[in-house]
Amino acid sequence: MRNPHEVLLKPLVTEKATDLLESNKYIFKVDRNANKIEIKHAIESIFKVDVTDVKTMNVRGKYKRQGRFAGYAPDWKKAIVTIKSGQRLPIFEE
Repeated sequence: MRNPHEVLLKPLVTEKATDLLESNKYIFKVDRNANKIEIKHAIESIFKVDVTDVKTMNVRGKYKRQGRFAGYAPDWKKAIVTIKSGQRLPIFEE
């Protein structure tokens, strides 16, 4: 298994992500080569919670312009992790 800190890159705090907190779902930016099993083990080992479901999606990079230069932002992978009811992740607490 890979190092859990290499699999999870950062938590995403957006308006949609905060709405999903009510149903025990957390959104993370993860490594593009990580699979659902690696993501589940990374969450369970870092935060000591029980993961019930992992959903992943590949996000395409947006078209960006900087003056006369144009290009695309890099593609990345997003994971929506559902944890067991009654458990919380401390990084999302206020």
